[in-house]
Amino acid sequence: MKLRDVVVVDGVRTAFGRAGEKGFFWLTRADDMVVKVIRELLRRNPQVTPAMVEENAWGATSQEGDQGMTLGRTSALLAGLPPSCPGFSVDRMCAGGLTAITCAASEIALGVCDVAIAGGVEHMGHHPIGAAADPNPRFLAEKLVSGDALVMGKTAENLHDMFPEITREMADAYACHSQKKTAHAIQEGKIRKMIAPMTVYTREGWTVADRDQQPRPETTLETLKDLKTPFRVQGRVTAGNASGLNDGACGVLLMSADKARELGVKARMRLVGYAYAGVPPEIMGYGPIPATHKVFAQTGLSMEDMSFIELNEAFAVQCLVFMKEFGLEIPHDPRLNPLGGAIAFGHPLAASGPRLVTHLLHHFADSPQARYGLTTLCVGVGQGASAIWENLYAHGNPSRNDQ
Repeated sequence: MKLRDVVVVDGVRTAFGRAGEKGFFWLTRADDMVVKVIRELLRRNPQVTPAMVEENAWGATSQEGDQGMTLGRTSALLAGLPPSCPGFSVDRMCAGGLTAITCAASEIALGVCDVAIAGGVEHMGHHPIGAAADPNPRFLAEKLVSGDALVMGKTAENLHDMFPEITREMADAYACHSQKKTAHAIQEGKIRKMIAPMTVYTREGWTVADRDQQPRPETTLETLKDLKTPFRVQGRVTAGNASGLNDGACGVLLMSADKARELGVKARMRLVGYAYAGVPPEIMGYGPIPATHKVFAQTGLSMEDMSFIELNEAFAVQCLVFMKEFGLEIPHDPRLNPLGGAIAFGHPLAASGPRLVTHLLHHFADSPQARYGLTTLCVGVGQGASAIWENLYAHGNPSRNDQ
C-alpha cells in the first residue's frame, strides 16, 4: 500500500494568556478556546465545509474538567462539526499537540480520512501542571527515576550540570535575544495574522484577547541577571530564561495532497517524517536531540538541509545544548526561531507544538526558496518529538502544488 502525501493548509491559534487570575482566559473554558480555533480554520478556508472534516484530534496534558471528556469529540460537536465527525484526545505533555497532528496525518496517509483538524490546548490556570497527578510511589521508592524528573526546572539545572560550559550568562543572553526577536515580529505584524481574536469575559468586563500576554520587550541582560534561581541555590535557571505558565490553543488544518488539489486549496507544506524518542526523565530537555537524529535517519536529511528550525524554548539551556549538538551558531543562529520562542510567547504545553508548525508555515510563505524545516520539542518525563516539513512554495520542488 502506498502512503499518501499529507499537507498542511492552514494554522491558527488563540492569543497566549498568562495562567492564573491575571490572565485574560481565567474565566474562559479550555474547550471554548479549541472551538474558536476550529471555527477560525474553517472560516479562513471556506472551500472546506464542516461535513468534510473526518477527524478532530487534540492534545491536552491535563485531561480533566474543561479539558476532559474526550476533548476531540466534544469540541467537534461544540464547534458545529456534524455528528459524523469523530474525535479523540492524546497526552504527550508538551508534545501533545504535535502528537495529535502526526496521529491525524497518519490517518490521512493511510487513507482512513481525507481532511482532519488537529492541535493542542492547555489552560494552565485551571489545570496547573501535575496538580491532579498521582505518580506511582514505585518511581521514587525503587529509584526508577530521580525525584528531579517531576520538577521541570530541576531537569534544566541537571542539563547545566551535564554541560558546564553552558553558563547562566549564556542562557540569559539567549533568553534576551528571544524576547527581542519576538518584540520585532510583533512590531512588524507577523504574529497578529496567526492569532484568532477571541472575545472573553474577565473580572474587569468583556475584552478581546488578540495579543500574547507573556512577551517582555523591555527585557535586558541587566534585568535578567538579578532574577532568583528557584530550583537550586546559586543555580542557573530563572523565570527569565525559561518559558512561562500560560493558557492557549492552536490547531492546523490537514488533508491529503489529492484532496487539496480537488478542492482548489493551497497546500502550504508537506509532512516528510516524524519521530519520538525517550531520554532519562531527569534530563528531559535533552529529548529533541535523539528525536531529531532519529527523524534525520528515517528521512535521509540532515541539519544542513533545514532552512528553518522551530525549537520549543522550554528552557534556554535546553536550546543551547541542542544548538551545540547540531553545530548551530551559538548564541544566535538565524535559522532558529526567527520570530522568537516560548521564552517570549509562553508555553501552554500541548498548544506549543502546533504553534511551531504554524510559525513554520509563515517562514515558508515568506521564503519560497527554503525547502525543509524542522519542528521539535522536549517533553516532560523524558521524551523528545521532532517532525520535518517540506515547503510547497519552494522553487523547483517536485511536490509543489501550483494551484
